[in-house]
Formats: sequence, C-alpha cells, structure tokens
Amino acid sequence: MTDASGFGLGHAVALLAAGVVAVPVFRKLGLGSVLGYLAAGLVIGPFGLGLFADPETLLHVAELGVVLFLFIIGLEMRPTKLWALRWDIFGLGAIQVLTCGALLTGVAMLGGLPLAAAAVGAMGFVLSSTAVIMQVLEEAGDANTPAGQRAISILLLEDLSIVPLLALVALWGALHGNAEPNALPVWQSIMFGIATIIAVVAVGRWLLDPMFRILARAGAREVMTAAALLVALGTALVMEAGGLSMAMGAFLAGVLLSESTFRHQLEADIEPFRGILLGLFFLSVGMSLNLDLVLKQWPLVAAGVLAFMAVKSFGIYVVARLMKSDHAEARQRAALFAQGGEFAFVLYVAAQGVNLLDAETSAMMTAIVILSMALTPLVLLVLKKAVKPPAPLLDGIDKPENLRGRVLFVGFGRFAQVVTQSLLARDVELSLIEIDVDMIRAAANFGFKIHYGDGTRLDVLRASGAASAEAILICVDKPEVADRIVALCKSEFPLAKLFVRAYDRGHVLRLVKAGVDYQIRELFESALVFSKAVLRSLDFEDEVIADVISDVRRRDIERQELELVGGLEAGRTLIRGNMPTPQPTPFTPPRRAGKVIGSEVASETAPTTTAATQN
Repeated sequence: MTDASGFGLGHAVALLAAGVVAVPVFRKLGLGSVLGYLAAGLVIGPFGLGLFADPETLLHVAELGVVLFLFIIGLEMRPTKLWALRWDIFGLGAIQVLTCGALLTGVAMLGGLPLAAAAVGAMGFVLSSTAVIMQVLEEAGDANTPAGQRAISILLLEDLSIVPLLALVALWGALHGNAEPNALPVWQSIMFGIATIIAVVAVGRWLLDPMFRILARAGAREVMTAAALLVALGTALVMEAGGLSMAMGAFLAGVLLSESTFRHQLEADIEPFRGILLGLFFLSVGMSLNLDLVLKQWPLVAAGVLAFMAVKSFGIYVVARLMKSDHAEARQRAALFAQGGEFAFVLYVAAQGVNLLDAETSAMMTAIVILSMALTPLVLLVLKKAVKPPAPLLDGIDKPENLRGRVLFVGFGRFAQVVTQSLLARDVELSLIEIDVDMIRAAANFGFKIHYGDGTRLDVLRASGAASAEAILICVDKPEVADRIVALCKSEFPLAKLFVRAYDRGHVLRLVKAGVDYQIRELFESALVFSKAVLRSLDFEDEVIADVISDVRRRDIERQELELVGGLEAGRTLIRGNMPTPQPTPFTPPRRAGKVIGSEVASETAPTTTAATQN
C-alpha cells in the first residue's frame, strides 16, 4: 500500500525497524539514542539503501517532534520560573549568539564566502539543535539542574533568533531585488509577528483552561489527547503564519498551560507522540545528509565541520567563563552547543530563495550542520571519558587511619543512620566511612564523626579497621558497589561478619550465594509495617493481622529457597496476585523457628524482591 506521495506501509515499517534496531545498539555502546537515529537514517536514506527518495518531505512532518518537545518544555516552565531565567535568556543567550556569530562569520569569510553569505552560514550554525541538546540533557538527567536550566535558556534565545534572522534575509533580498513578490515589508512582518504573539497569549490565558475543563467533564480520554495535540500544533501553525518559529509557538502554548490543573495530564498525553516524532526527526536528518557531496568535497566538508565546531566551542567557553560559570560547566556547555541545528535548514533555504546562498554552498553548509549534530554525542562521550571528576574538597574532613571500631559501617545514608541508633544505645563503638562529602558534613551537625573513604578500595577498608572489626555493615545504595565490597571483604577479612543492605530480590540471591551472614531488602520491613497499618484501618483483628504478616514472611522465605536453586521465576507460584485464579498454596500457620541461609527466621525479618516479582 502506497499513497500518492510515495510513502507506504513498507516505509513506515522500515522507519520503525531502523529505530528499534539502531537505538538500543548505540545506547548499549554508550553513544546515545540521537547518534543511533542519525546513523539509521543514513543507512535507509537515499544515500544508503535508498528506501526513501525524498527525505525533505519526511523532515517537514518530523519537525512536529521538535514542536511537541518544546510544548512539553513549556509545560515545565511556569511564567514565574521563566521570569527568573530572563537574564539567562536575554543576557547570556544573546551574548553567546552574537559572539559565536561574529567568530564564525570570520571563519566562513576565510573559507572564501562573501560577507553576507558568510554571516548567514555562520548564524545558521550558531543556532544549536534544540532536539539534540534536550535529548542529551534528558538522558543525562541534567535538564532540571542549574546548568541545565541555563542551557535551556540559551536554546530559547536561539529559537527566538530565527525570527530576526529570517527578517534580515528577507530585507537583504529586498535591497538586492531578490525579494519574494508577495512578501510583506519588514516593518509589517514585525508588527504582524507581535500581534500574533499577543493573540496567542490572550487565547491561552483566557480560553485554554476553560476549554480543557469542559472536555474533562465529557470524560472522553481520546478527546483530551486530541485537544492537547490541537493546542500544541495549532499554536505552532498560528505562529508560523505570523512569520515566527513553530517551535517557539508550541513552547509559548506550554508556558500558558503550565499553571493549568490539567498540566500533568497534557504532558502524559503528548509524551508518546513527542517521542516517536522526535525519533522520526533524527532519522530524517540522517537521511538528508548528502553523502555524494561529502565524499566529493570531503576535505572542505571536514575542515568546515572541525573549524566551525572548534571556533564555536571556544566562543561558548569564553562567554561562559566571563559570565561566571565554573570551568566544568563552561567546558560541558561548549561541547553540548558545538553543533549546528535544525533551524539552519530553514535559514539556508530562505537564503537560497533570495540568492544569498547558491545551491552548492547551501548543500555544503547543510552537510556541515548535519555532521556536527552527529558528532555531538561522540564529543560528549570523549569529554566524559577524558575528564576525570574533580576530587572532592575535604576541608575539615578526615580520611580513615587506624580505626578500631567493633562495627564498621560502609555508607551512611538513611538506612545506616537508623541502624546506628540501636548500636549506639548499647555503647557499641562504631567506625563510619562515606564518599558523599555533603553527607559527611551534614551528619557532623548531628554529632556523627564520619571519615571520607571508598569502600571498594582495599587500602581504605584496612585503614578503616575492617581487619579487626567484628562486623562490617555494607549500607551503600548501589547493588553493584555492594557486591564489590562483599567480594573484597570475603577474600581479605573472612573473620568479620557481613551484614548487607540489599537492593532487590535479585541482589538478595547474589548476596546469599556470596555467603554473607545477613542481608535484608531495604523496603521489605517498612512495607510490612505499612501493610499492618492498612489492615488495622480496615478493621481486621490484631490476631488476623499477625497471622497474615507471618504468612507473607513464610512465603517470602520459601520463594527465596526455590529461587536459589531455580532462579527468579522459580518461586512465582507463592506470589499472591489480584487476578481471580486459585491460590496454589493454602494458608498454613507460620513456623515459629528455623533458619534460612543468609536470610531471616519466620518470626524475624525477611529478604527482598524485583519489579512485580523482584522488589
């Protein structure tokens, strides 16, 4: 089945298959999903397997992913938050755009372009890819950090910059007799754009929330989803008609709805469409790379990519440092923003339409932008590998040396803090080590002496008194770290008893097989106490509650015994589900005694779980 545009079911399957295969592989390699999509697009595009002959048409559709992305960002940006970022947007952002624009214009002129063409080519590259940067920030979990917020502020200013840049291109065309015959005068275009913004703000402020309230009363979930898409895409279309950026229109709509009671519902409805269309956008960008041109002109293209990325990174770093960012943030921002972006395609097409750029220069600059987008994840990966995290400042914090506590704690998070109370109540001498400097300083305010030390290092364990400690309590958050410490302690300090905080059921099984003396899943006991309170509130008698809790413990221990032999699925018949199926194991009174290797007795505490069966 193929429609008139030549796009059929086979093409849709090819797009989905390319993304499904490439993205997990690239993420597994640590290269990120963006590079996976770009590579997959290149493979299936006109310069690869040739499954798609017209990637530009697909790119126009896929740009809706960027639009929806900006809409979701807007939902997170309340007006008060946006106002708080005004300096970062209009100060830091403007300084970075102007500085990098001037530097890159000089580079393009050295490459032989006249001033006007060089300026357009440079400014297209200055407008970094919102899609790439936001995807990287999200995957790294940095979008809501102060540095991430500054990065988003700069992106917003760059998105706004496309409007005056397109106006300047149109003005250049008018001055040189190359203007579009139906184009409005520049002053009218500006006034029309301002009027469009005012109209969108007015509608968003007074009409959108009442509209969603009416739709919510109707109770049709699919209508709410359709309305969310209508608002995001409709606002983008209106802004584009006003001569503005579609992405900026969607962002503005999100901001206007950010204080709505339906904000979280809208975000949940839009998210699946955003993810698919954004992936499609990266695929189509990969397809758009003119591989023939790159191969024919590879020295010029390679020199352009390296020169533009290096000079832009330098400009960004200098601006960041002048604006009081520390070295680490400035370096990260320079690597993150080193590429060109999707708005360059729009600017180059407009410039080509008024003969400001010829077809070959436009294709060359487009290829440079696409390659820079593809290189950004690699640049960030190299930076991450090459730069070691700074050593923590240990002013006023001691490292362990000849500690002699009866009990050694490795890790002092919330779990360990509670455990210490019972031991200190009986005057047990403790040695405490932790690698989180902030935690060490905070604990000192509550009367704890904690030494800075990494429990995965044998020399630190020795200095902390592991060789003489009667018990070593491993209370770290990460199960893989706990496993390494357990292996070290079993090998080097076999006389010490090992008590370990387990993360989930799978971790419990590993700890039991490793031969620890005691382990407990971090949430098991609190969950049982919680369930006791719920049953009591539902008016069950205390005897019944005690029997039920004991039965849960018994089943949990029996599951562990089965799983130690047959794996995590072996004990599934002992899990009570809420589907109406017969229970395979009838209720029996709990055992009053008996020990399970590395676990708890029925009248004491019991081990862990995972997801539905391993929590």
